[in-house]
Formats: sequence, C-alpha cells, structure tokens
Amino acid sequence: MKLFTTTAICATIAMAGIANADGHASLPLKELPDIADRDYWVPDEVNAEGKLEALQAVVGSDAVPFSGTLDDPVQIALIYPSSDTSDFWARNYLAMTKRLDELGITYETTEFASRQIEHSLQSTYANQVALDSDIYDYVVFGPSELAIQADNIDKLSENEGFSTYVWAFHTPLKDLANQPDAWFDFSSAAGALTMCDYMIERLGEGVTMAMNRGIPGITDNQRSGDFKDCVETNAGWTTAYEHYGEYQREGGFAGTSLILQAYPDAKVIHNANTAMAMGSVEAQVSVGAEKDIFSTGWGGTGLELDAIRRGELDATPMRMGDDVGAATAEAIKADLEGRADELPLVFLGRITVAHDQMSAEEIDALEQEAFRFSGVGALDR
Repeated sequence: MKLFTTTAICATIAMAGIANADGHASLPLKELPDIADRDYWVPDEVNAEGKLEALQAVVGSDAVPFSGTLDDPVQIALIYPSSDTSDFWARNYLAMTKRLDELGITYETTEFASRQIEHSLQSTYANQVALDSDIYDYVVFGPSELAIQADNIDKLSENEGFSTYVWAFHTPLKDLANQPDAWFDFSSAAGALTMCDYMIERLGEGVTMAMNRGIPGITDNQRSGDFKDCVETNAGWTTAYEHYGEYQREGGFAGTSLILQAYPDAKVIHNANTAMAMGSVEAQVSVGAEKDIFSTGWGGTGLELDAIRRGELDATPMRMGDDVGAATAEAIKADLEGRADELPLVFLGRITVAHDQMSAEEIDALEQEAFRFSGVGALDR
C-alpha cells in the first residue's frame, strides 16, 4: 500500500475542508447552454480553468520523477474490455506502466479482461474488486458502455479503499452519487466534428452513406450521431442505412455485407470503432469492393493505420493514443504527492485525421507521436 510523505498528508487534510464527500467540488462548475438537455456534463462544465491544459503539457513533456517514498508497490486493478479487437486498452496499459517506470513509481497490476458486450462479466469483476478494496490502491475502469455500467462506476467511486479512474469516457453522469477521481478519454464529439469537416472538404455535398454503429449510448451517439447530424446538416448528405454492430468485428462484416447488397447507392461506410472497421474492410475485400467504398474507422489504432497503408481504409479520426495511459500515470503520481486537487476531473487527449492521401512519412510521424510509449505497428495480441 502507498505511504505518503508528511507534506502529502498535510495537503490531503487541507483539501478535505473544501471538497464534497466524494472528493470533488460541487458540480457543475459552470453551465453551457444545452446543459438541461443532457443527463451528463461535458468537460468544460466540470474542469476548473487551466487544469486540463496543465496536465496535457505534463503528459507531452519528459517525466519528472516521483518525489515521495513507498513502502510497497502501488496495486492497480484494471477492469476493461481488452479482449476486443481494438488495441486502445493494451496500448494505454503499456503507456501507463512505462510512464510509471519513468516516474520511478513501483507498481503491480491485476487485469480483469472482457469483451465490450460482456456487461455482466464486468459487473462481476467490479463487485470482486470492491470487496477486495484492501488489496488495491487504484482501480482503472473501462466501462463496456457508460449507462449500463453507471452503478458499477458509482460503487467503485464510493469505495474509500482506492482511487477510481475511468477510461474511454469523458461525460460524467449527473446522477452519480459518487464521481470517480478522474475520467480519461478522447472526445468522441470533437472527433466526430473533426471527421465531419474533413469528409465534407474531401467528398463534397450530397453524398449517400451508410453506418456501422456501435451500442446505443453516449459513445455511439457522439461518434455516429454527431457525425451524421453534421454531414447531413452542413453538406446535405443522406444516410441510407444504420446497422448496430455492437462494436464487434462480426458486426462490421455483417453490416457491410448487407449494405453492399441492399444499398448500392451508399458510397461511404462510417464505422464507429476499430473492430467494426476491420470487419467492414474484410467484407469489402472479400467481394473486391474496397476501391468502390470510402471507409472510415475510429481511433487511429495500429490496425487501422495498417489498413490505410494497404489501401483498404480511407480515413480515421486518430487519437494521440498513449496520452490516456500517460496521463493516468501522472494522476497516480499527483495523488501520491498529495496534489490530486491539481488534476482536471476530465482529461482529453488530442485527435487529428489520418487518411490515405498522406505520405508514408506523414503517417509514420503521426504514429510515432501517438504511440511514443506503446510502440508503432500493430500489437501482438
């Protein structure tokens, strides 16, 4: 278990008088115009001014070693759908642990893996970790879907035995009785708008598209719904068909096979994650249609970049993927040093568009920056 320095303990006691029972100031800190229409807050409503930018700057800089001392390695539990095709989880695990190494923080990890559709299994893991709170110092939770796992986020966050960090979501739910200590993600809404601007500029107006959507919920509403609203409103695009592929490779394959047969007017297929994008291009390649369809992915994972290089995938909103894991390591350091009050509630990484018109050197440079800890190229799974 962790041992704070005297300075850290004093800082922690000082903070107790200004925070709510869950350790956070009263939320929201400010209100945006559409706040009443949402059951969640957006980052600008819950982050104190300057805290996000400060952590982004730390994450993008060389590591400054941990200033405290530890009796034993910190114990980190990770509950996440890392058994799926996307390498987001594995890469950020590597980024977190390598940044911890750079910071000089010793640690031990316990992983609880699932697939993204295995909601009940995640609940079982959350219950197990909550019961074993004396074992862990930090819990990293990657929900299979935010609304479905809300009760588990609440349960983990109310546990005083460890700090709870949520990966892959950035929309704190308003009705949580206990907020986690921090959320780490890339903004799906911002990525959708970035992709929308790129697609309109490249393909123009009046395009007919189809979509492989994920699981109904916040993530898909932003990745798919915000993109759809943007291209339809700003460029008169038409959506011929929407298939819910549950973020699975098989779902992307099945949805694309149906689109190719039943909706030949659709010349763009928008995929809401890596797994469905890989299934989609597989279906296209199987019938020789990969040059006839403009295909998108989501996230800029190693698998997607390789597909772009092969000419099978055309564009993807690319996350600077290792930012989430590196930021989590920095949050652990800040917590151990009694500086948790310096952290934003929601950390966001950067997103740009990687596409097939980039040179090999340009894609390589993006990949080097994005995967500076986890390494370039597809991971061995």
